[in-house]
Amino acid sequence: MSETGDIADLYSMTLRDLARDPAHKGRPEAFDATARGDNPMCGDRVDIYVTLDGDRIREARHVARGCEICQASASLLAELVPGRTQAEAHALGQRAGEIAKSGAGNDTTDELHRLSIFAVVHKFPSRVKCVTLAWNALDAALSGVKETSSE
Repeated sequence: MSETGDIADLYSMTLRDLARDPAHKGRPEAFDATARGDNPMCGDRVDIYVTLDGDRIREARHVARGCEICQASASLLAELVPGRTQAEAHALGQRAGEIAKSGAGNDTTDELHRLSIFAVVHKFPSRVKCVTLAWNALDAALSGVKETSSE
């Protein structure tokens, strides 16, 4: 599949706003789990920090360096996963990837609807990894793995 979409379609105002003013940005003083995600093909790097309360995520923070898609994804992750179990957070990350790959982002719940900003990414297959990198780093952190790669 070739990248045939208009590049302007990729960068919605919502996505750009999330990247420019990301929620929950920065390394916390204390955390229970962390992992770094690297995408060597485009240079994206995301550090995810998680504070747990049993099986539930109490707080998620991030330090993201890279394209606006990667930064927006990390911002949404940190906004959406607090209060969720680790399994629920994993499922949300899986859905983010599905939306980016398929373009099907008409979910009815608010959190899944928020992820629909990544539906246009399906027109740019090489950019799907920009969406999924932060979510893969979250999975790695929750599994005790310190680093993950999109490759």
